[in-house]
Amino acid sequence: MKSYTITVNGTVYDVTVEENGAVSAPSAAPRRAAAPPAAPAAKPAAAAGAGSVKIEAGAAGKVFKIETSVGATVKRGDTLLILEIMKMETPVVATEDGTVASINVNVGDMIEAGALLATLN
Repeated sequence: MKSYTITVNGTVYDVTVEENGAVSAPSAAPRRAAAPPAAPAAKPAAAAGAGSVKIEAGAAGKVFKIETSVGATVKRGDTLLILEIMKMETPVVATEDGTVASINVNVGDMIEAGALLATLN
């Protein structure tokens, strides 16, 4: 199931599309379009060279909280950051022991499934 925000003639609709193609609108009333989005925030600087182990998003969502920092030593299963996916806080964990080489997102960023979130060495 994927959620989308669609703007039609200045009116914003939140819709959810299921795998079988059915569409549902969670709210009956449309909401007003917000001001145009500001320029994207600069990405945090990566450490000298990104790591060889890529940590990618399993689903689209919003970066809710970053739990670690570049240079931190992590163990497999440690939480690196938390995504808000469909109104639920979902931890993103280290897939193996290592050192955080880069964090490629900021709190508040909207990300797509498969987006590079961080790297480890």
